[in-house]
Amino acid sequence: MKTALAAFVALTALGAAAVQAADAPKPDFSGVWTAYRAPGAPAGPGRAETGAFPRDPPFTADAKAKIAEYRALIEPQGLTPGGACVGYGMPSSMLSSGGYPMEWIQRPEQITVIYEAHSEIRRIYVGGPPNPRDMIPGRDGNSYAHWEGDALVVETIGLKEAVDQASAHSDKAKIIERYTLGKDDNGRKVLTAEMTLTDPVFYTKPVSATKRWLAVENGRLLPYDCTEPAWEDQLDKLRQENAAKAKADAAKKP
Repeated sequence: MKTALAAFVALTALGAAAVQAADAPKPDFSGVWTAYRAPGAPAGPGRAETGAFPRDPPFTADAKAKIAEYRALIEPQGLTPGGACVGYGMPSSMLSSGGYPMEWIQRPEQITVIYEAHSEIRRIYVGGPPNPRDMIPGRDGNSYAHWEGDALVVETIGLKEAVDQASAHSDKAKIIERYTLGKDDNGRKVLTAEMTLTDPVFYTKPVSATKRWLAVENGRLLPYDCTEPAWEDQLDKLRQENAAKAKADAAKKP
């Protein structure tokens, strides 16, 4: 009887501890973040951590063929997605952020990540996987998250196939990110992401990368005007065409 009672008390205490841990305040990732630079590291371009994807990813033969076809198509003209105002897409949007900072806006049920580059927006829904009918394939995919203690674990699926980024992937790719908050030796807030990409179509094995960001106190994102200059160029072109037409019409008059 005593043994059973002791077991019941232990289980009750364990359950209460689990509930208490689940209800404990979570780290707040809100704010503006830039690429991390270790204390004492020289300043300047290329000095900050980039979280770069592996230089020689374990691509499958099919992936290599698709990437080669894409590069043969765009490289002679020097074309890039960014030149057409196309955002990076996951996971490049996450791994490349920092030179252009990013902002996190955190609510219990949703985290919104705004990348300054291309004004790219990513929504992470907290609380379990979405209904497949609610997922729309896109360059940033569909992200949902749960908490494991103080770590935010994010899974991204529903990606469109992308051969135009260093982290090329198929539409079968899945990305797992684990975000934790800490401080460096100087007491500065540091956000760390440990990422693993699995893709049975484009990769022969999972690929992992680690990325860190440094908090920017009172930071703000700047406007990233990409489409506006193209619109202004289009208007200038129309003005020139109208002016040329008016000049030609005037020349025809006696």
